[in-house]
Amino acid sequence: MDWPAVAAAAAAGLAPTTPIAVTLANRVIACSAAARAAGVRRGLRRREAQARCPEVHVVTADPARDARHFETVIAAVDALIPRAEVLRPGLLVLAVRGAARYFGSEQAAAERLVDAVAAAGAECQVGIADQLPTAVFAARAGRIVEPGADALFLSNLSIRQLSTEPSLAPPSRENLADLLWRMGIRKIGQFAELPRSDVASRFGADGVAAHRFACGEPGRGPSGRDPDGELDAVMNCDPPIDRVDAAAFAGRSLASTLHRSLEAAGVGCTRLAIHAITANGQELERVWRCAEPLTEDATADRVRWQLDGWLNRRNAQDRPDGPITVLRLRPVEVVSAEALQLPLWGGIGEEDRLRARRALVRVQGLLGPDAVRVPVLSGGRGPAERITFAALGDELVPQANPDQPWPGRLPEPSPTVLLDDPVELFDADGNPVRVTTRGLFSTDPFRLDAPGRSGRLSWWAGPWPVDERWWDPALKSGRTARVQVLLGPDPAQALLLCYRQRRWYLEGAYE
Repeated sequence: MDWPAVAAAAAAGLAPTTPIAVTLANRVIACSAAARAAGVRRGLRRREAQARCPEVHVVTADPARDARHFETVIAAVDALIPRAEVLRPGLLVLAVRGAARYFGSEQAAAERLVDAVAAAGAECQVGIADQLPTAVFAARAGRIVEPGADALFLSNLSIRQLSTEPSLAPPSRENLADLLWRMGIRKIGQFAELPRSDVASRFGADGVAAHRFACGEPGRGPSGRDPDGELDAVMNCDPPIDRVDAAAFAGRSLASTLHRSLEAAGVGCTRLAIHAITANGQELERVWRCAEPLTEDATADRVRWQLDGWLNRRNAQDRPDGPITVLRLRPVEVVSAEALQLPLWGGIGEEDRLRARRALVRVQGLLGPDAVRVPVLSGGRGPAERITFAALGDELVPQANPDQPWPGRLPEPSPTVLLDDPVELFDADGNPVRVTTRGLFSTDPFRLDAPGRSGRLSWWAGPWPVDERWWDPALKSGRTARVQVLLGPDPAQALLLCYRQRRWYLEGAYE
């Protein structure tokens, strides 16, 4: 669970004992052991985490960084026991039966794995159990569960553990765990004692899947077989690829090809093999595993993470021996389309949406990753601050949490057009209008002078002053004030003005 903090420390060149907190939308999602010892916990606000541990090093969540640094660990494990599958950066699974016979026992195999990962520069915990989900929870405790004792091991775990591992459960599992807790079911063992028919009638298919896990019943295990090549998506790279950005564009196009073939076959992919061949004949392959069928975007993300991990390994000797000439995606495990829960109205306009996205991806391939950006609702007080732009295909992470309270935020509705043009505001005598330190007009506004929008004010509201982060010299607009004005009446124009650094700016227009 701490891998994002471990990867952040490695990327920044910090010691493993440095307190580190990884944040997403201003909330801590992972922290190092040193930060936890100082009181930092997942779910805390960034400011509260810094108050508990002033020396904590705060970084923003970056799945690509986590996957890139995890590749070193995967390579170390794969060299010892092949065919490891990645659930997420920081967590991988493999079949231990053959390794136990080779090394003499499961305990000996676990010790060799710990030593191999330690040689790669990281610490790890190993869990062994009959079923894969049980082994994941056993790894958190560093336990080897006796054969046939999966249900007994799980019985004492909190019911909220059902939703703590996203690679094993869909997002709806969190609602199920919360509902069971409110119903008085505190332990997984209590949930396992419920009749399967009652669980199915009350909680549906996801409840049945969770109940099977609670009972320690067999599920999907790590694959040890070669995948079928009927649905493979292959790209011959000409020219060969030696940069991550070029590889990511190729992977995104290949993901689109793969999903078109999956849709034609009426299946979804839950286990994906990413295979690459270099110009010198070296072959690289890694298998990614997911709890739910991969979407096209999720496939593209995993291809990008894996290629980044291969091409940017910390040890130059472990990198590919040449540029990539062939890239192949192979669905190792597929599920029938009958198992896919599609939206009721998802079919309407779906083809148009996919066609538009493919066109935008082609634009990105020609002009670069930042040529096409999509807006993400973010937190802030001004209309421009509430929008964060992310490159198409990247994770849509807001710069600030939009669900938090923002005192002084501009009330609805927001301007339909955002601008940032300097304007002049005058009173009836032609004198400039300013905003005083008390947040009031120096005199009543009368006329606005702006290119193409000059005229007399027929109505105005404000000013609404905001004084935010005045202690930060890097923030140029710490003290601002906003005013809504109406020019007209013929033609009437509703505008939003912003006063910062002793000047007026046209911030937006209502249309």
